[in-house]
Amino acid sequence: MMGQTPENQADYKISVIVPVYNARQYLAQSVESILGQTYRNLELLLVDDESTDGSGGLCDRYAAQDDRVRVIHRKNGGCTAASLTGLQEASGDYCMFVDSDDYIDADTLLQMSGQLVGQKGEIVCCNHILEKSRGTIPAVCPAAPGVYEGEALRRRIKARLLGNEQRILPFSRCMKLYERSVFEGNAEYCDTAIHMGEDFNLVYPALLDCTRLVVMEGALFYHYRFVENSMVHGYSSNMLDSVERVRALWIRVSAGKGITDAAEAIDREYCLMLLLVMKNELRNPDSDYLQRARDIFTRPDIRKKIVDTPLSLKNKANLLLYFGMRHPHKAVLRILRMIVKRYDGVGRKDKAR
Repeated sequence: MMGQTPENQADYKISVIVPVYNARQYLAQSVESILGQTYRNLELLLVDDESTDGSGGLCDRYAAQDDRVRVIHRKNGGCTAASLTGLQEASGDYCMFVDSDDYIDADTLLQMSGQLVGQKGEIVCCNHILEKSRGTIPAVCPAAPGVYEGEALRRRIKARLLGNEQRILPFSRCMKLYERSVFEGNAEYCDTAIHMGEDFNLVYPALLDCTRLVVMEGALFYHYRFVENSMVHGYSSNMLDSVERVRALWIRVSAGKGITDAAEAIDREYCLMLLLVMKNELRNPDSDYLQRARDIFTRPDIRKKIVDTPLSLKNKANLLLYFGMRHPHKAVLRILRMIVKRYDGVGRKDKAR
């Protein structure tokens, strides 16, 4: 999709924020992809979250070589806290996040900034390529390419952010160029204890505050490195806690933004996130996996929410997990565990919604 390229396009200063934690293996490629942008009016903020592998020293060396680089060393607090620090330190008109193990094409900022009109509250979304050890997979935003404003933005995007098996927009904080005002006043909603789904902290309130959204066509600019031993793809003993914290976040944000009709969508999204909890518990390597799964999915409040919230599912794996959520009997869970172990064993790794 060809966008506007105003004469003063280069006047937009863009702050690229990279939270860094023990990423030395990939950090150089990430940083150099940003410093090598054909769009030059940028600053790079490397937020070192108390790395222990030498990443912090590498950040300092880049700062010594290029005056567009600033390094912030902070006490370890997780990705959300590091991202908030980056936003507080940023001086740009627009912000973009890049993960320290990912990288972007050389024309990314030039092409994305070409979609800007200088409007307060605008966000531009590109697409990404999933970089796996066995090849690459293009990942395109489900929302139709185009410009969304006013009622179309409210009805076609904001009203559909939560509660659908396939999200209308990915909730990754990356792959987006934000006019910085969309983050103003939203730090109060952030819960840094969220470890699964933590990007909701920044992205959900920002999208609700958006006044103009551009979904680019094609634009496979962002390269997401699929790290197979990351938390998302293994077992996490505190995933349910994160999901419940995320649900509380949706409720707080919706109330704070005056959205009065979000309850049903939040319930559906919560149940969709519980599918990930079920899959996670089936991956539990401990012998008590059956009891843990049953304790979760027979808990009265969770049980009631699952029974009372209808879901429309098409994905076969999700349908199986949903059956297990609704019928958490030992025999059912054993069968589902065998399916998940077989799925993992042949190298097919799941990706969070």
